[in-house]
Amino acid sequence: MSYFFTTKTTKTYEEAIDKVTSELKKEGFGILTEIDVKATLKKKLDVDFRRYKILGACNPPFAYQALLSEDKIGLMLPCNVIVQETPDGTVEVSAIDPVASMQAVDNPDLGEIATQIRAKLQKVINNI
Repeated sequence: MSYFFTTKTTKTYEEAIDKVTSELKKEGFGILTEIDVKATLKKKLDVDFRRYKILGACNPPFAYQALLSEDKIGLMLPCNVIVQETPDGTVEVSAIDPVASMQAVDNPDLGEIATQIRAKLQKVINNI
């Protein structure tokens, strides 16, 4: 089982970020965190890296259900989505598969929640 869903797009990097943010919003997700990996690596290590952004997406009702089911699940939240430029010049958008990540936790209630979130994130990736 793969731990992510992914798609390539002909959109520009900025357009892809806007599109994924919009699609996440349609599925009830907001962006809690945004990490610009390229800028961070330049600042911290003085290295050049391709454009790569990590979006920490959260769907509050599902996060709440997960937290009620498992008090340490916050260690695995939010659901990360990445937008990155690839060497061939295209832009790739990928999202975590919450079913794969929740397999590490022995709690059947989380499996049901993860399956519902998986469907929403898969829809986001399919709509890019």
